[in-house]
Amino acid sequence: MYLPIKTQPSCASAWLAAVTAVNATGGSHDAQNVIVDVADPSVMSAADLEVITLVDQYLREHGRYPIETVANTIFPRSLFLRHKAPTFYDVYRAKVLPRIKKGDWGRYFDRMITFPLQKKGKFINPLDEMVAKMRDQVASGRCFRNVYEITIYDPIRDAGPLMNRQCLSFLSFKLTDGPQRKLLLTAMYRNHYYVERLLGNLIGLGRLMKFVADEVKVGVGSLTIVSTHAVVDCPGDREGLNDLLEEARATGSMKEAA
Repeated sequence: MYLPIKTQPSCASAWLAAVTAVNATGGSHDAQNVIVDVADPSVMSAADLEVITLVDQYLREHGRYPIETVANTIFPRSLFLRHKAPTFYDVYRAKVLPRIKKGDWGRYFDRMITFPLQKKGKFINPLDEMVAKMRDQVASGRCFRNVYEITIYDPIRDAGPLMNRQCLSFLSFKLTDGPQRKLLLTAMYRNHYYVERLLGNLIGLGRLMKFVADEVKVGVGSLTIVSTHAVVDCPGDREGLNDLLEEARATGSMKEAA
């Protein structure tokens, strides 16, 4: 059982297409194994910005996290722009992480850069090590294209609790073949709230891809999300959500996405 969404050019159009499709299922407005594909998550048109503004305003009006907050849980772009790699890893641990309570949602970037080893107090940085490995491969004559993965799910921390668990489970990066290589990313979600989280997730993953691609000197390719369970959550009433979708559909190039 799966629900494929037609490939979209941007994060905003992919959000609109996915929410529209899952919302149309009726009943509890959810679906299994929804496949969302964005041709280039690093691009953003004027119409995209309009949709992002509409969704962000809707979320704020209903007391939910702004889109930028959701995106920053995956990749803290402003921190990176100020400090660059690898310094921003340490700044994140020292300045940002202490402000996030241990049980709080949204520690995705923490898990990407801090994987605890059995020896107490020791850890590795999976993201940094993956980037270094990919950079070496791209620069070499023979390039392995499918050996770059980061796990977010941790059975030690996640197997027991039923609530407040991380929804993003796994990241699989790939490189295309040929002289003009591009970076591809497939992200697996255990559970996915499409109104509160999906747009911010898409933007955050796109920024993560841009970071990795720039570090290894390749282009940004497509982003694919597999939401093993997706739901069109409704922070307000369903009528208000439908009004939001109608307004988004009327925005510039979004008509085709809907």
